[in-house]
Amino acid sequence: MIGHLEGKIIFKGERHVILDVGGAGYKIFVAASSYKNLSAGEKAALWTHLHVKEGALELYGFSHQSELEFFESLISISGIGPKSALGVLSLAPVDSLKRAISSGDTSYLTKVSGIGRKTAEKIVLELKDKFGFGKVGYVGDEFKEDTDILDALLALGYSQRESREILQKVPASVKGREKRLKEALKMLGK
Repeated sequence: MIGHLEGKIIFKGERHVILDVGGAGYKIFVAASSYKNLSAGEKAALWTHLHVKEGALELYGFSHQSELEFFESLISISGIGPKSALGVLSLAPVDSLKRAISSGDTSYLTKVSGIGRKTAEKIVLELKDKFGFGKVGYVGDEFKEDTDILDALLALGYSQRESREILQKVPASVKGREKRLKEALKMLGK
């Protein structure tokens, strides 16, 4: 199993990179959070998961081990494949996703293409205890707010990807639905 690779990025595709490690180029599908921090021509180190499927071996890469562990938790659920798991990881930072799952917020997960209400409920059911459901500090209100803000940005005509990315950039210190929406719009230049 290939668990970690370090080398130089020689190509950056739409959802993958080619990492040159000792003269061999590895094609690695990368989570959105890691992808935006990688540049062609620069050195990179990625935690990897080797996914074996009929007729292909695919590598999935992550900047942080916590992302890899979350990814592996997701793909352990029947019906969740690696592409869907990468889609979930593109929603928000891992800690936010864990809190959303722990609080039972399925609407947060249904924002991913290919994940409907039943699949989101299955993810919550299978992972909520693993991520600390009921522990102090896990509150669902902030995720409801972020979901509402995401819906508002989509209604204003922003793309799903653009809306998620800008919402991730809003500082955690900005509290309240209206304040967070105003901050997101300010960052978008409105």
